[in-house]
Amino acid sequence: MPKVTSAGAARAATAKPSRTSSGTSARPVASATAKGGSARAPQAKPVGKAVKPAAKASPAKTAAKTSKPAAASVAKPAAKAAAGPARSAQRAIVEAKPNAGPAECPKAADITTMNAAMRFLMARPDFERQRSVRYGEHTFKLERMQRLVELLGSPHRQVKTVHVAGTNGKGSTVAMIASMLRSAGYAVGTYTSPHLVDIRERIQIDGQQISKADFVERIREVAKAAEKLGEQPTFFEIMTAAGFLHFAQQAVDIAVVEVGLGGRLDSTNVITPLVSVVTGIDLDHTKLLGATKAQIAREKAGIFKQGVPALFFEQDAEVDQVMRDCAQAAGAELRIVNKDIEFSSRFCVAPDIGPHTRVCMYTRTTRLEHVPVPLPGEHQASNCGLALAAIDILKGFGFDVPDDRLTAGLAATRVPGRMELVSQRPRILCDGAHNPAAMGALMRCVGAHVPYDSMVCVFGCCSDKDVGEMIDKVNLGADKVIFTRAAATPRAADPEDLQKLFQERSGKMSQIARSVPEAIEMAVRGVSREDLVCVTGSFYVVGEALKYLSERR
Repeated sequence: MPKVTSAGAARAATAKPSRTSSGTSARPVASATAKGGSARAPQAKPVGKAVKPAAKASPAKTAAKTSKPAAASVAKPAAKAAAGPARSAQRAIVEAKPNAGPAECPKAADITTMNAAMRFLMARPDFERQRSVRYGEHTFKLERMQRLVELLGSPHRQVKTVHVAGTNGKGSTVAMIASMLRSAGYAVGTYTSPHLVDIRERIQIDGQQISKADFVERIREVAKAAEKLGEQPTFFEIMTAAGFLHFAQQAVDIAVVEVGLGGRLDSTNVITPLVSVVTGIDLDHTKLLGATKAQIAREKAGIFKQGVPALFFEQDAEVDQVMRDCAQAAGAELRIVNKDIEFSSRFCVAPDIGPHTRVCMYTRTTRLEHVPVPLPGEHQASNCGLALAAIDILKGFGFDVPDDRLTAGLAATRVPGRMELVSQRPRILCDGAHNPAAMGALMRCVGAHVPYDSMVCVFGCCSDKDVGEMIDKVNLGADKVIFTRAAATPRAADPEDLQKLFQERSGKMSQIARSVPEAIEMAVRGVSREDLVCVTGSFYVVGEALKYLSERR
């Protein structure tokens, strides 16, 4: 087929005092011997005088006590859960209502500054930050999103796309696909969520965030269309439409689009991509997407479309079958990497790049052998396999990605907030692991790739997660945990509840900090040169940590 014309080739590279689990003042963190290549729970060797953990507490409340957002409109407040991670908090059913009153929301004509654009967005219903939502067509209206983009001239139909869904690994897979295409000279847009520090991170071209001026203009254009819609679009719908509009106006060669939630009803699902990709399926957002992996897989497979090639990486037999059934029903040709596509991976250590994973993949048109996976962790091998398979399919649509550009682009992949060592002295690592599967992968990855004496985890998560399972995974690797909460989301679990649950499951030391910056300072004061501070539990916590550490420097 003819080579796709590359617009990118012509583009210029352009509170309260802290407390330990025993209620006494903070002490230095315990130290342990150097760790090996997997998660472990060693006995801590005290650096200073250790503080004994509190006696076993009564069953902990795992749903968070969160402050009510100033402008959020909810039907009724959510009650705090009684006990155990399996118990859900009383649900506050949130309909598509704005976060702010009409007086606080500027009209489209008044959106001339970044501040006005943000006020407009913050006045929209934002399901990312609300404690509970009712999942279904009445709230996540794909028809509303379709009408919105049509009012904008259907920019989503003017851009070639790759669509990526899944529980874990979406961001990494998007980054690898985009980096390989960019290395081959294409102008590549990426649409991802959530953002860590700056909302403009969500919309990027060739690795560069949308400019503030362009962001304001896109939001104003979407706001004008929304005034004709007859109903109020959500925060995510507006951001998604702004992303499509920006990619179309900048004439990118291709955009790699990450699903926000689920797939079937997600705002991004108005596109008809060149290839649909679903990464690993695990239990997350179970109150919305389903209580089993099979149910969640059906929601993710909702992005499959007639005549569009689809990719999935081999998982357990039940999930694989769900994917095949959904693909057949949609009329999509599904290829499962490691079954229909020959694939292998192995962990190794090399003098130049240290411990890493290498992969091999063979298709009818591609033969890739011993390609280094650019991101740490054996779990990234499957994401890399999907990214390579997606590039292989894109070649069939005329995208020219020679092997040398493919490997160079893959090696250049960077994903902020995933196994990111943001400081050397003290050593601080940030990772947005936000569910049990991701947390387990993080603990194994840290053990294999980061030598240290003792690890202090700064941990905060959302109350709608399987908190107990997440804490169990943290306990495998951490020598001490400082529980905190992100200020940016009402979904944040209360640090006291987290600590109580941790005390029931572990004899290790723990403390509470009322904010992420306080938690980081507490951790830094208690570690030595060879220790590691790991900030994790949610992208909100990691985002606040990155912002604080940037300002701190």
